[in-house]
Amino acid sequence: MTAAHIIYWMSPDQPISLADDLAARSDELLLDLLQARPDLASPPPPGVAVLAQRALSAASINRCGEDLDVLSVAVLETLGALRRASGGGAVTAAAITEALSERADTAAIGARIDSLAALALIWGPADALQTGPHMPAAWPWRSALATAPINLLDLASIREKIDRLGERERDLLTTLSTGPGLGRTRDAALGPDSNRPVPQLIAQNMLVVVDDQTVELPVVIGQLLRDEEPAEPTPLRPPELTGAGGRKIGLGEVDAAAAGEALEFLRHSTDALEALGAQPATVLRAGGMGVREIRRLTKVVSVDEKRMGLVLEVLSGLRLIDSGFPVPDISDGLEPSWAPTTSADSWIHQSSERRWFSIASAWIDLHRRPWQIGDRTPEGTIIGALVGSIPEGAARAERMLVLQALAEAKPGAAVTPTSLGRQIAWRHPRWIRRLSQATIAETLSEAQALGLVAHGALTSAGREIVAAGSAEDVETHTLAAMARSIPAPIDFFLAQADQTITAPGPLTPELTADLSLVADLESGGAASVYRVSEASVRRALDAGRTGTELLAFFTSHSKTPVPQSISYLIDDVARKHGQLRVGVASSFIRCEDPTTLAAVLSSPVAESLSLRALAPTVAVTSETLIDVLDQLRAAGFAPAGEDATGELVDLRFRGARLPTPRERQSARKPSLSLPSRERLGAVLTHMRSQDAANSATLVGPGKGGSSVTGGGLPATALLQKALNSKSTVRLGYVNAEGFASRHVVVPRLIGAGQVIAVEPGGDDEHRFSLHRITTVEMVD
Repeated sequence: MTAAHIIYWMSPDQPISLADDLAARSDELLLDLLQARPDLASPPPPGVAVLAQRALSAASINRCGEDLDVLSVAVLETLGALRRASGGGAVTAAAITEALSERADTAAIGARIDSLAALALIWGPADALQTGPHMPAAWPWRSALATAPINLLDLASIREKIDRLGERERDLLTTLSTGPGLGRTRDAALGPDSNRPVPQLIAQNMLVVVDDQTVELPVVIGQLLRDEEPAEPTPLRPPELTGAGGRKIGLGEVDAAAAGEALEFLRHSTDALEALGAQPATVLRAGGMGVREIRRLTKVVSVDEKRMGLVLEVLSGLRLIDSGFPVPDISDGLEPSWAPTTSADSWIHQSSERRWFSIASAWIDLHRRPWQIGDRTPEGTIIGALVGSIPEGAARAERMLVLQALAEAKPGAAVTPTSLGRQIAWRHPRWIRRLSQATIAETLSEAQALGLVAHGALTSAGREIVAAGSAEDVETHTLAAMARSIPAPIDFFLAQADQTITAPGPLTPELTADLSLVADLESGGAASVYRVSEASVRRALDAGRTGTELLAFFTSHSKTPVPQSISYLIDDVARKHGQLRVGVASSFIRCEDPTTLAAVLSSPVAESLSLRALAPTVAVTSETLIDVLDQLRAAGFAPAGEDATGELVDLRFRGARLPTPRERQSARKPSLSLPSRERLGAVLTHMRSQDAANSATLVGPGKGGSSVTGGGLPATALLQKALNSKSTVRLGYVNAEGFASRHVVVPRLIGAGQVIAVEPGGDDEHRFSLHRITTVEMVD
C-alpha cells in the first residue's frame, strides 16, 4: 500500500495540512519518507508538525529535487499551473493525468503522483491534491520548462524556428545557451507588440518569462544551439539506450577486452612509478608537474601525453605519488619533486585485480578531470597536471552518473554517448546544462582506458563497483568480477631464436620480476614480448645471478627449447663478466688475469680514474665504486662490484621514495553514509513520543493534579508522588546538547540523581537526570 492510497482515502471538508497528512501515515510510510529525505531527520524533529515544516522548506525541497526525473518535474509543473488557474485551489489527480496524457503513459503519471506524495512534495486525496509555496525549488530550472509550449513541437520544427531568427535574436539565444540559461533584462515586461528581440522571442515561445526582469532559455533550444543531439522534447518517456549498430557482442567478450585494457593500464602505472623513482619530476612553482617532465615520462613509458596525464592523476589520487623531498633527493633539498611514496612498493606486489580495484576507485573519486589537462580555463590559463582542482564532488558525480546510466543497459549491450546523454538528461534534468556531450564522451574514454568499459558497454566489474551496498560488499564483489575477467597468471613463456621471449598471457608477479631482470619489455598487453640482449644479461649478472642460473631459469620456464642464440649470448657475457673486481679502498680493482688489468692500465680510463697499480692483479683509485664501474663499462670492459668478502653485490638503483601522507586515501572511499532504517526508527519513536507528550491531557486542579516548573525538591516530590501512585507524568527535559523535549512516562525508580521511567504500555527504560528536568506535570 502506498502513501498515495492512504492520502486518497481522506475526504476532509476542507483542505488538510501536510502535518495532518503526515500524522495519518503509518510508521512504515514515515520511515520511507525519512529514508528518501534524510535531511528531515537531522536533528530529530520534535513531532510531526516540525517534520512538516522542514519538508515544506525551500532548502529541503531543493535537495529532494536532485533525484526527480523529467516526468516528475512535469507533474509538479502541471500541478502548479492548475492551482494557479483555479485561484490556488486543490487539483485532482485526474486533471494532471489528462493534461499530460498525450506526452506520457497514464500509469507512469500515476506512479509519479504516488512517488511525489510519498516524498511529501504533494499531499491530499486524489480529488484535492495540494503542494507548498516553495515547490518550484524542486524544479531543475527557474520557470516551467518541462511543460513549456516549445516542447510540444518536434526537433525539426524547432530547428526551423531557430533558422528563421534574425541575427540579433540568434546571438542573444546563443549567448544564453553557453551559460545557465538565465538572462536579466527590462524588456521581459514589454508586450508582444514591441519590436525588441526579447519580447519577440517570448512571443515565439523561444524564451520563457521568469519575472518582469528575468527570462530563461528552454532546454531543448540551448541543446540545439550547442550542436548537441537531444531527444524529441514532446514525449515524457525515458529514452532508450541504443548502440551504434553492427554485430552483437556478449558480456564475456566485453569483460575480456576490458581486462586487457586494465592490465595495460596497470603496466603503464608501474612503469611511471619506476620512472619517477629513478628520476623524480620537479614541482612547478604554481604546483603540479610541468609539460617537459610529462613529455619525458611519455617517452620512458611509451604512451601519449593524454594517457600519461590520466596515469599521473590516478596515482596521485591513490597517494602512490606525492610532492616533497624524496630520499635520495636529486635536488639536495633545494626544491620539491614528484616521486613515488613508500606505499608504491607494497602496491606493486598486490594481485592484479586488487591493484586494478584501487586504481578504478581512485579514478572515480578524483576531484579533477584528467582529460582537461592541456585545455584552457575561462581566464585563459592552461590546466596543468596534478594542479587546479574543481569544486568538491562535481567530477566524481559526473563519473557516477555516466557509469550508473550505463549500468541500466542490458549486460553487454553497447551504448552510444549520445544515447547515454539523453538518458542522463531525462533521469537527472538538473545536469542537462552541466554535463555536456563532450564530458560524457571523455568520461567514457577514460573509463575504457581503465578497463571499466569496453565496446561501449559496462563490464561486470564496472557494474559491481557502482552498485549499491556497503563499501566492503562492493569491494568483494568487484574483486571477484575482475578476477574472473583477468586471465589466470601463467608461469611459463616461449623462448624464440631471435632472442625474444613471448609470454602468451599475464605472468605471475615472481616470474615477471625475474624475466624483467634478464630481458627488456618490447610489447606489453595481455600477451607481452621481451628481448634478451647483452645489456640485459649483464644487468642480471650485476644483480648476483650467474650464467648457470640464467640458463636454468630459461630451461625451467620456457615451453620451447632454449635457442642456441640465447644460451651462447649468456655464456659469452658471463665469461667476460666479473673478470675485473671493483671494491672499496676508496675503490680497488683486482683481476686474476694480469693481461686484462694491464689493458685497463694502458687505456685512457686509467688516467681519468687515477689508477695506481699495487700488483700485477690489483690497482686502486680514489673514485667511488659506482663511478669506477660506470667508467670501466663505458670504456668497453665488463667489471662487477664486490663487497669486503669478495661476494658480488647488487648495485641497482632502487629509486627515490617519499613517505606516504597520513591522510592517504583508501582504495575506495566510502560514499556519504546515510542513516540506517534502525536509526531512523529511533528518530520516529522520538517524534511519536513528542507528539504524544504535546497532546497529553493534564490532570486538573480539581482532580488532585499538579505541576512543577523547574527542577529541585518540588519536582522530585511530585515525581515521588507519581511513583507511589504509579501515575503518568509529562516531563520537560533538556539534554546535554541543549535540545529541549517532552516525554510522557511512568516513573519506576528515583535515585542517584536520576529518574528511571517507561512509556505507558511499554517496557523500554529511559533515564533522565534530575538536574536536567525543567517541568513535571501529572497526566490524566
